[in-house]
Amino acid sequence: MGGSGTGARRAALRDGWSRGDVAGALTVWALLVPECVAYAQIAGVPPQNAFYAAPVVLLVYALLGRSRFLVVGATSAAAVLSAATVATVAGPGTGPEGAVGVSAALAVLTGAVLVGAGLARLGFVTNFLAEPALVGFLSGTALTIIVRQAAKVAGVPGGEGDFFERAWSLLRRAPDWSPAALAVGAGALVLLLALERLGPRLPASLAVLALGLVVSAGADLADHGVEVVGPVPAALPVPHLPAIPAEDWAALAGGAFGVALVVFAESFSIADRFARAHGDEVDADREMIAVGASNVAAGLVRGFAVSGSTSRSAAAEAAGSTSRLTSLVAAVLVLLTGAFLTPLFTDLPEPVLGAIVIVAVLGFLRPAELLRYRRLDRPSFWVAMTALVGVLLFDLLPGLFLAVVLSLVLFVASAGAVHVSVLGRLPGSPLYGDVEQHPGAATVPGVLVVRPDGALFFGNVDRARRAVRARVAAGGPAVHAVVLDLGASYRLGVQVLDTLDELREELAAGNVALHLARLRARAGSELDRHRLAGRLAPGTRHASVEDAVTALAPPPADGP
Repeated sequence: MGGSGTGARRAALRDGWSRGDVAGALTVWALLVPECVAYAQIAGVPPQNAFYAAPVVLLVYALLGRSRFLVVGATSAAAVLSAATVATVAGPGTGPEGAVGVSAALAVLTGAVLVGAGLARLGFVTNFLAEPALVGFLSGTALTIIVRQAAKVAGVPGGEGDFFERAWSLLRRAPDWSPAALAVGAGALVLLLALERLGPRLPASLAVLALGLVVSAGADLADHGVEVVGPVPAALPVPHLPAIPAEDWAALAGGAFGVALVVFAESFSIADRFARAHGDEVDADREMIAVGASNVAAGLVRGFAVSGSTSRSAAAEAAGSTSRLTSLVAAVLVLLTGAFLTPLFTDLPEPVLGAIVIVAVLGFLRPAELLRYRRLDRPSFWVAMTALVGVLLFDLLPGLFLAVVLSLVLFVASAGAVHVSVLGRLPGSPLYGDVEQHPGAATVPGVLVVRPDGALFFGNVDRARRAVRARVAAGGPAVHAVVLDLGASYRLGVQVLDTLDELREELAAGNVALHLARLRARAGSELDRHRLAGRLAPGTRHASVEDAVTALAPPPADGP
């Protein structure tokens, strides 16, 4: 009887799991179908190329990835980066058919970079892409996409150049804006925003796409000056190695690293966010390999670069998805759509596509986050604004490079700004704390206990040396010993030990002894191999700050 109850519970769990995943797959399909067409436009390739890649990418990630909720496919960020990179090789005037091979090759290279980095266990590198720089980069990317798609909504050519040149070109052509295209595009925008506000779980883009097709066919919009997508052939994925010259492969290599960085940063941040919310764990290296393999697969079926999607992942979770079965079922649905339903997109108005893309990237605009940086962290605000303006002025790839450089500068500046605290014994405790934070902490006359608030390395050790000397000078001639608490430094490189030796000599010149406390095991073994070990006076290495102070404290005065 107990076994029967257990079987019933398992069956109920299995049915709920399956229903939730199927519902999630239907939601993903409803979002992915219109986005395939829209993002192919952004990437500069025919719509069918997105349908070639979508089911293959979903399948590959489901087999190799470990996130239960991440949905990988075409995204606005990956598409626009692909288009920008391809334009540097194929030329900005290259048509959709001419961009297919280069876009596919870029996806293969991007995936190869990620797979290689994952095998080398370099998943941690995304931690060095500072969030303010990424916020600025994505905000600039969103504005760049919006101004390009706004030209479709207005029914005029998009122009060339950076964001400002395109925006000026759009405004200058205001007398040429098509009233019919503007009405269709603006109506689609209003309807999309209204549906997302009133029914956030509804597939608003699919509903607007379907309505656009009905209106276009019924009103014959193409005859009223509204540009339509045109014939879209059936799209079944067939393996196809990108046939481009060797020099084009080489020219794409640099851009592939930039695309790989953003693709993985976007994908892993989504996977990690859902993992934390559901008590899961995702391995950065494994995810890097899975996303990389997805990009290789996309390129080998004439697709373009892909990434994790925030909107599709969140929608699938909200619909009840609990496993990667969602991606497998969605892959089948998209495959059937590409095989049998692509002729339906023939009459799809371009202004409707432009509206779908604009609404899709609005989430990248984060003015509230920029204002928060401005209020709480001015350096981060200026990093974000520099990345944003860099994208608008110099285009996406130079803007991405600027964001990466700013992230590294921010990291180096933060790591190098070491603070050296003076410690005192906390009342009624053997522990020591910063005397500035604990005014009641007791110090020993003549003994200066200091602690760098962070690990010492080549970028900050000289600042720490100068800070210790300043503390000694402020203490006056009464200071005869300095206890340096190294508990935050789990290793000491040669440059750090050289600088500590220099500090020892400088202190010794003023008759001040250097004592080291709380040496970690690895740091201690590194010290033993360095000349400093032989130059330190006997008894100047201590297991704890308390031991050091006890050894240095003056003996109690004899009683009467």
